[in-house]
Amino acid sequence: MSTQPELTPLTPRAAEIVTVARELLEEEGRDALTMRALADRLGIRAPSLYKHLPDKAAVEAALMERGFAEIGTALYAALQAALGSAPRGEPVDAVLRAYRRTALAHPNLYRLATSGPLPRQRLAPGLEEWAGTPFFLAAGEPYLAQALWSFAHGMVILELDGRYPDGSDLDRTWAEGAHAFTSRPAR
Repeated sequence: MSTQPELTPLTPRAAEIVTVARELLEEEGRDALTMRALADRLGIRAPSLYKHLPDKAAVEAALMERGFAEIGTALYAALQAALGSAPRGEPVDAVLRAYRRTALAHPNLYRLATSGPLPRQRLAPGLEEWAGTPFFLAAGEPYLAQALWSFAHGMVILELDGRYPDGSDLDRTWAEGAHAFTSRPAR
């Protein structure tokens, strides 16, 4: 499998700040992630943060990188486990299950990494593509892979937002989606 690109290097203090930022994000959500709140958690004054990271966008970019790295790592592991003697369709199902599990485990990090404009110029080169490649490897075609990711992302967001009716069998909905992406006729 493909090797993960190196994340943007951080000094030890900047890495500590990003770790605390993630804790704040995961516990309280994106709106709570302010430089003042981050400084308070670290027991320092907000201007001191700028000695280590130039702005809030840099903190968010570092968090996004970690989110992409975690999603990519989970997807590659699921794909690896599903390849080989697996029946047709198993890689798609495995990638979808891993994506859902990872996103639901860290909903605020997931939202940060996947909503709004993506500051690609601030991210480690090749990281976004690396993290998404398992969708291509599972689907076998770039547009189908993009549709597969769109399905997965939409399902995750709707699930996180509680938009499905009570009693919905979301496991079955995910399974039906996987089946739809693996049972279509070849073009």
